[in-house]
Amino acid sequence: MLKRSVAIFLFAACATVAFAQETQAIQQPTLTPQNSGTTQLLIAVSPVSADVVWVAGTGGTYVVTTNGGKTWTAGVVQGAENLQFRDVQGVSDQVAYLMSIGNDSSQFRIYKTENGGASWNVQFVNSNPIAFYDCMAFWRPDRGVAHSDSVNGVFPDLLTIDGHDWHFIEDMPQALPGEASFSSSGTCVTTQGENNAWITTGGSTIARILATADGGHTWNAYDTPLVSSASAGGFSVAFRDASNGIVGGGDLSVNTSADAATSNDGGQTWTLTNKPPVSGAIFALAYARGVSGGNRAFDRTVVVTSETQPNYNLGQAAWTPDEGTTWFQMPKVSGYWSVAFANPQAGWFVGNNGTILKISF
Repeated sequence: MLKRSVAIFLFAACATVAFAQETQAIQQPTLTPQNSGTTQLLIAVSPVSADVVWVAGTGGTYVVTTNGGKTWTAGVVQGAENLQFRDVQGVSDQVAYLMSIGNDSSQFRIYKTENGGASWNVQFVNSNPIAFYDCMAFWRPDRGVAHSDSVNGVFPDLLTIDGHDWHFIEDMPQALPGEASFSSSGTCVTTQGENNAWITTGGSTIARILATADGGHTWNAYDTPLVSSASAGGFSVAFRDASNGIVGGGDLSVNTSADAATSNDGGQTWTLTNKPPVSGAIFALAYARGVSGGNRAFDRTVVVTSETQPNYNLGQAAWTPDEGTTWFQMPKVSGYWSVAFANPQAGWFVGNNGTILKISF
């Protein structure tokens, strides 16, 4: 969905809610700007560890660090100079996947490197003229799922079980009219454990969650209370365990609709949180516990970043220690499309003009 507006653009008060007044009463996270080595828009970020992080961006650009962001190396994938990498999955300092979009449907591709970015192999090239691939996520280095907007009532989603070949998933839920997802940050799908995954959608009358508990072979669809329309829905979803998760989104046509909801039953039912104190739509959200699932004190801490129309470069960021009951704005944090954590002390925002900001609780 975001591609329909943003990709085209790129190519041519409740008492329990804490806002800025209370930010001095709590320790804000430490924010450290880092030099990405590029001025391209950075769209998705994937920490492998506190040291190894991969980032995807426009102009066929990827960025990687192996020392926690002290230094970053930017590169351009040969033959992808005119493409946008809308998602990235880091596996190690040597192995990563990239997902691209372009001016035509054949430029929806999945690339993989096994030598730290020195070379990239194309694993999948889309041949469906109506498909639009938004995001991907992995359970293991060789097992992952890629999600597309619906085509004639069907989601042409992909599954790999060997890290090389991608096959269409046959048992996806029937799509609602116009149902699609948003390629805002590569976080419209998330995985957890060995077999659980969730996809957030919009574009229709209801914003839904598509969920699997068997490694992507079969899926169910569940309604959420998020705003939904042709320009609205869920943008980003994350789960901290098999039961507890959060989804965020908004409406691209206005800058006052950012919303979020939580689930404690694996995505079957959802409850709106207190309204996040950000403008626009939530482009990405992430649990601060990160990929390592470390410090339990941060199990329910979530960071969100938003962007605002029409230029998608003046959004805001906020965080909650309790999955949306209490919110704290992050002053002067603006223009970031995605956020992800390795652990509470090692997270990264990425966004406009090649900006990278490390966040540490």
